[in-house]
Amino acid sequence: MVIPNQKDDSTRMDLANRVFFRLYQSANMLHKTGTKAVEAEGLTTQQWAVLGALSREEAEGGMSVGDLARYLKVSRQNLSGLLGRMERDGHLGMAPDGRDRRSRLITMTPSGRDVWLAQALPKIHNYYEQALDGFSVNDIVHTLHYLLRLLENMERVDAAQGGTTEGDE
Repeated sequence: MVIPNQKDDSTRMDLANRVFFRLYQSANMLHKTGTKAVEAEGLTTQQWAVLGALSREEAEGGMSVGDLARYLKVSRQNLSGLLGRMERDGHLGMAPDGRDRRSRLITMTPSGRDVWLAQALPKIHNYYEQALDGFSVNDIVHTLHYLLRLLENMERVDAAQGGTTEGDE
């Protein structure tokens, strides 16, 4: 019988704790500093994520609320209030989906597209440059690779816990 080396397990858990704590801190700093970067446009990092998702070529015709929630990995409940505020501010339009009348299709308005492209995106690019200062292209590729692996593993954990895909009802 092979008994795992307790010191190796302890070291692994200590490192895991550091990784997840730093990830938590990074997410909090992204919300704080990212929101400051686009606050003059009346945006938050959550609104920035929605506009970014809707600006992709795949979302040109809009996205259902469920698809947007799944893409952003948030609940429909958390997304609905955010979408309501963005619609009120003129950034988004919501209409019944022609394929499924029970579903709403979210699109970026011309005003929202202008805020995104002309006002927010240059500031976001500047924010990226500051936040990634000292990172080579190779560093960024490796960071993205490991974050994607971590995300895939957490999605498996969620599924094993009986979680539903975010956005599902």
